[in-house]
Amino acid sequence: MTTAKNVLGTPLELCCGAPVTGFYRDGFCNTGPQDLGRHVVCAEVTEEFLTFSQARGNDLSTPIPAYNFPGLKPGDRWCVCALRWQEALEGGVAPPVVLVSTHEKALEVVALVDLQHHALPVS
Repeated sequence: MTTAKNVLGTPLELCCGAPVTGFYRDGFCNTGPQDLGRHVVCAEVTEEFLTFSQARGNDLSTPIPAYNFPGLKPGDRWCVCALRWQEALEGGVAPPVVLVSTHEKALEVVALVDLQHHALPVS
C-alpha cells in the first residue's frame, strides 16, 4: 500500500505486477532520494519507444536474467524516467500513459496536459 499521489491528486495505483516494475520493484511508480532517474511515468511501451530508448543507451527489450529482468515487449507497462518520456514526446514517440499510476513527481518534468493527451482510456 502506498500513500503517494498520482498526477490527478488521488492515491497512486499499481502500474504493473507482471513484469514487476518501479524503482523499488513493487509494481508502483514510487520514487525517493535514491531514484536519480525519477522512474515515475507509468507507460505502456511501444516498439517505437523501445527503439528510441535503446538508441539513447537504455535497452529495455533485452532480458537480463541476473537482475530478474525479462525484457519488455510492446504493450508491457513500465515505470519510465520522466525525462526519457519527455524526450520521447519531443521526438514524436511518447508511449501512452496510465494517469492514475503516474506519480505526481512526473509533473516536475512533464506537463499534465501532455500526459493527458497521451493517456490510455480509464478501464
